[in-house]
Amino acid sequence: MKKQTGLLSRRDFLRGVAGTAAFTIVPSSVLGGGNRKPPSERLNIAGVGVGGMGKANLMAVCDPKAEDPSRAENIVALCDVDEAYAAETFAMYPKAKRYKDFRVMLDEMGDQIDAVIVATPDHTHAVVALEAMKRGKHVYVQKPLTRTVYEARVLTEAARKYGVVTQMGNQGHSGEEIRLICEWIWDGAIGPVREVHAWTNRPVWPQAKLRPTETPPVPPTLDWDLWIGPSPMRPYHPIYHPWDWRCWIDFGTGALGDMACHAMDPVFWALKLKYATSVQGSFAKICVDKWKHLEHPETYPTASIIHFEFPAREDMPQVQVHWYDGGLLPPRPDELEPQRRMGDSSGGVIFVGDKGKLMCGCYAKGPQLIPYSKMKEYKRPERTLPRVTTSHEMDWVQACKEGRQPSANFDYSGPFTEMVLMGNLALFYPGQKLLWDGEAMRVTNVEEANQYVRQPYRDGWKLEA
Repeated sequence: MKKQTGLLSRRDFLRGVAGTAAFTIVPSSVLGGGNRKPPSERLNIAGVGVGGMGKANLMAVCDPKAEDPSRAENIVALCDVDEAYAAETFAMYPKAKRYKDFRVMLDEMGDQIDAVIVATPDHTHAVVALEAMKRGKHVYVQKPLTRTVYEARVLTEAARKYGVVTQMGNQGHSGEEIRLICEWIWDGAIGPVREVHAWTNRPVWPQAKLRPTETPPVPPTLDWDLWIGPSPMRPYHPIYHPWDWRCWIDFGTGALGDMACHAMDPVFWALKLKYATSVQGSFAKICVDKWKHLEHPETYPTASIIHFEFPAREDMPQVQVHWYDGGLLPPRPDELEPQRRMGDSSGGVIFVGDKGKLMCGCYAKGPQLIPYSKMKEYKRPERTLPRVTTSHEMDWVQACKEGRQPSANFDYSGPFTEMVLMGNLALFYPGQKLLWDGEAMRVTNVEEANQYVRQPYRDGWKLEA
């Protein structure tokens, strides 16, 4: 499928999600012309990184065992650097062509691919997604959108340039709960919000590790050079692949990148946030000897607290957003009944307004005013946001066919990812308040911190839109 035209502008889209009853959709009479597929036709989808979450994303759009015909798109190609790790997914889609190198797949398949699902480790999200967009492919990219702030900005601008349909894989963004939170806050249920606390139980994988010294042989099913991609070359070790890459700064984004894209999603949307003006962080140290502490020069810490400051926006006041991970928690609200849990098993969010407080679980589940008695008194406003009646992945599929953007498109999820990754930037300078110029994408008071905004790529790799 070639580059599409006629998609909603960013202004039109944001106006729609902020206050209309439904998305603007291109009439079905014109969808069959030009480069769009009419809704009755199946989308030809390729998957890159299909051994883990990628398998779940693929099954959401084409489950070979499902009887539901609405989940029956064409899976035409599968790409994974590890044949063994991806073997189960390969077996599920025997007609799909198999590849190890996404670039070879995109070149060979050409117009046989309409859209690409990217679910590789964080450090290769940007290079895969950009190459697909440059070829006019729609993209669905797992959260966090990228590993660095610069990469997020590049993907955001590339999506506009190439006119493709995009979605980040933060599934809660398509849910009912996040829309209720937005509508209640915009209705004034708790008054102006000046403070927010968000937390998660992550990491549930080991962090604050030392670099391994052993160099075991690379498994014959794995292309290690391709797995490393644009990051610095490291000798193969199972401490990186297939799971614990999340803790390494070279490859992942730690607890913040994993879960803030869920927990802070309603914060970003409901409070109409964009760029923070400052960020400050601190983290737990690990004692490895009597007087020696392991910090995190190569991995993320076991626990951290991060403070963001955002300026006044439209009719909303300046707000402070506080993040906690690794088991750390914000103060328990006095209004919360003793028998009630704060958040859920994965974490939660508390909005502190001038007239009250609102709490939800980590995935925006179960939003409630606290104390609970306020829920009985509150008259809920009418729905103003369009609802998603299918899965997050299938909403993206339908958007590809209908010539619209789903709500977690890169115009939204790009700046959101930048906000999340600013938190990790603060962890390199614990205790220091980093002043941020969002438009220029620069730390203005600690020049050396900018090395982490855009980190260099390994020879042979580049990110040019």
